[in-house]
Amino acid sequence: MVSTGDVIQLLPDHVANQIAAGEVVQRPASVVKELIENAVDAGATEIDLIVKDAGRTLVQVVDNGLGMSVTDLRLAFERHATSKIRTTEDIFHIQTKGFRGEALASIAAVAQVDAVSRKEEEELGNRLVIEGGTVRDQIPAATPRGTSISVKNLFFNVPARRNFLKSNQVELRHIQEEFLRVAMAHEQINFRFYHNDSEVYILKSGNLRQRIVQIFGRKMDAQLVPIAEETDVVKISGFVGKPESAKKQRGEQYFFVNQRFIKSNYLHKAIIDAFENLLPNQYVPSYFLNLEIDPTKIDINIHPTKTEIKFEDEYSIYAVLRSAVKHALGQFNIMPSLDFDQNPDWAFIPSKPQNKTIKTPEIRVDRSYNPFETNPTQKEIRPVQDFYQSFSEFEIENKHPEALLSQEEFEIGEFQVLQWMNKYLITQHKGELLIIDQNRAHQTVLFQNLSRSARENALSQRLLFPIEIPSNESEISMLKTIEMDLVNFGFDVEFVKDRILVNALPTDVDSEEIPGIFSDFLHDLEWHDKVDFKVEISKIIAKNSAIKKGEILLPEQARHLAQQLLQLDEPNFSPYGKPVFVQIPENEITKKLN
Repeated sequence: MVSTGDVIQLLPDHVANQIAAGEVVQRPASVVKELIENAVDAGATEIDLIVKDAGRTLVQVVDNGLGMSVTDLRLAFERHATSKIRTTEDIFHIQTKGFRGEALASIAAVAQVDAVSRKEEEELGNRLVIEGGTVRDQIPAATPRGTSISVKNLFFNVPARRNFLKSNQVELRHIQEEFLRVAMAHEQINFRFYHNDSEVYILKSGNLRQRIVQIFGRKMDAQLVPIAEETDVVKISGFVGKPESAKKQRGEQYFFVNQRFIKSNYLHKAIIDAFENLLPNQYVPSYFLNLEIDPTKIDINIHPTKTEIKFEDEYSIYAVLRSAVKHALGQFNIMPSLDFDQNPDWAFIPSKPQNKTIKTPEIRVDRSYNPFETNPTQKEIRPVQDFYQSFSEFEIENKHPEALLSQEEFEIGEFQVLQWMNKYLITQHKGELLIIDQNRAHQTVLFQNLSRSARENALSQRLLFPIEIPSNESEISMLKTIEMDLVNFGFDVEFVKDRILVNALPTDVDSEEIPGIFSDFLHDLEWHDKVDFKVEISKIIAKNSAIKKGEILLPEQARHLAQQLLQLDEPNFSPYGKPVFVQIPENEITKKLN
């Protein structure tokens, strides 16, 4: 039965506000972003962020900005109310952060808000209490100049949204990201960040270099290369990290346009192009760059969170950015360069030692040596076969010696095995030809062994001296979320202010693999919200510890690897879901040869 009556109706204000809040307030970090940006726009020089329970219980921002009058304080929490724009044209000349006029109203619709503010010329300030979008109280209040907004019990009236929040560690990480993005763009402001009454960041005003060091640690200071370029299209300033400071995970990449944080894969590609041939595959350089562009040449209203921008002439900006970074790297002797003014005949002439004469080299010949003598007096040269026999007990985990044969046949029970192109093992099994990827095979063996040992309390190898990994508060905070998982795998990790100390390792892990392993841990924690990290730890350790493509194996090593793989319950796929080997039946080979 179809209704013939009217079915379209206006939504009640509180329902419309909650729907709008769903677009603006996605998690506690959204509240942090809006409140801190408003404090910056208010001209504050001191901004405090106070958070409890990763923002679930409290997000409070206190500033010493201009403050609001009693009327402004009330209007600030109304929808479509803003001090940033007056006409449609103003949208294309935006110099401030927030400007849509919906953020505070959206926050107030899904939380309990207590706001206090006072202008400098007023003796008393005003307090406004809002709950679920409804004003509960507005009274005069004694307060310092500026504004303090407390957002309590976020999503208290929308329990379904509250249930979708991640763990406290994950939500706190998102809050840290938003805090650092604003703090990095405004180094002239003093910022303080507290979580559960503990100090997280105390950032004193200064220049950009000082702000970077305050956040990412003293190790970063020596790695920064300054960038300065000014054209008619864009003015670029800031720093890029030296190639040796590059990491596998992203996290120290900051683009700002007119002091507003943005994300841009297109501009990121310009940086990667500038570092061409300077970085290993999958490594990403650090950069902290501000682009000053005429506001009329950009559109910042294409994304709800304002983290994406449309450029009028992005091709020119790409070219200028790439050139500026390349020039800076060359100027500071980071890129290889040729000196065309130098006489090549002088390039490798050693200096003559003072008060010494250069002696003519002498050639010495043993004239008594007879190559046809049956029992020469010289020491007997060992044949190559004997050299390989001396390594018969060499284990697969111990990597290869420097000089080995690239192809070698040997017995594995009834099988013949061949290493081909230093990448594959070729053998036969149950009447079929097997071509095994040696890297994926070793990953699979290590992964399944690690998964088993993690359940059975893995053995550790204690280090005489701890391995130090330079780090920062954000990275340490992420790693603390998996600290117990690391212990179960055999790691003993200690966290200090600007570095991680690894005191013990799983027995299957070599110390030189630790930086790559922890880099992958951070990458996965940065981009994936995982509750159970045990499987990921096994995969990461296996990937970093496995023999690589291109490594030459001793016959005993390859035999050991093939035996281990074929004894697994699940040998077909690597930890990352890639096939480990290819099977070719005899009839297919016969068919192709006919």
